[in-house]
Amino acid sequence: MRIVKENRLYQLSFMPNIFPVNCYLVEEEDSFTLIDTALSYSKKSIMKTARELGKPIKKIILTHVHSDHVGALDGLKDELKNVEVFLPKRELKILNGDLSLENGEPIMPIKGGIPKNLKTKPDTLLIDGDQIGSLLAIHTPGHTPGMMSFLDVRNNNLIAGDAFQTKGGLAVAGRVQWSFPFPAFATWNKEEAIQSAERLVSYQPSILAVGHGNIAIKPVREMKRAIDKAKDSLRRA
Repeated sequence: MRIVKENRLYQLSFMPNIFPVNCYLVEEEDSFTLIDTALSYSKKSIMKTARELGKPIKKIILTHVHSDHVGALDGLKDELKNVEVFLPKRELKILNGDLSLENGEPIMPIKGGIPKNLKTKPDTLLIDGDQIGSLLAIHTPGHTPGMMSFLDVRNNNLIAGDAFQTKGGLAVAGRVQWSFPFPAFATWNKEEAIQSAERLVSYQPSILAVGHGNIAIKPVREMKRAIDKAKDSLRRA
């Protein structure tokens, strides 16, 4: 595991040079909020990092319920008995194995690996605009129907789940980067992903932290370029 710190954000990256899977510790005054839980074996490293940094994990927020974002959730919940788990409201159906679409959603199959035996249930369901400590919840569908990104209002750090990837080059969800195509293969709707990416750019983030790949510093220009490329790819499809 590799740890990278930017402002009050710690990126914990598993298999960073091969198949990077990231989760994040956001430092609050007296605790950490963990965004995503990476892989099933990641629990020990997440717990060890928080202990060494000297603050407890009091909240866990999930961007979406693909297996590589919720892998260590049950293990962490077993150890952190009082931790509060937050989930985007639209993702609950998917977590429960219901892949049916809701009224108004584009008719395309929901993709990606969904855990079948997850025991942990969310304590709080999030809707667009909710705030959890320093983090603003932003509904960013596309990769999945209910995915959310989270903006730290103190410093404009953006933790975007799989709305973008930086492994293989910065790209919007759904645009295939052949050196690392897996997030694109698991994306539900490319049009929605582009709209969500445009919304995220409007917040003018200071950094972009994603599920797969390195943190991007001062990312706005690159994000806009990635959106243009995604639009071009969609037109050519």
